[in-house]
Amino acid sequence: MRQELQIWRSDAGSRLWLSALVAAMEEAAQPEIRRQGVPAETIAQLRVQLALPASLRLYQAAASHLRH
Repeated sequence: MRQELQIWRSDAGSRLWLSALVAAMEEAAQPEIRRQGVPAETIAQLRVQLALPASLRLYQAAASHLRH
């Protein structure tokens, strides 16, 4: 039972991460968004996030959704 619960959490976490990625890509694809410049600070923050292991990014994304 415990192993099944861990697998479910992993699958749900993967779906959450993928859903957030798709939403961000859809937003970024909008013409009005594409015309805007990206601040250097945002690029730097993205590089930091992408340097983290995927499991840590997932945890941070889940925690962020809980706060909002």
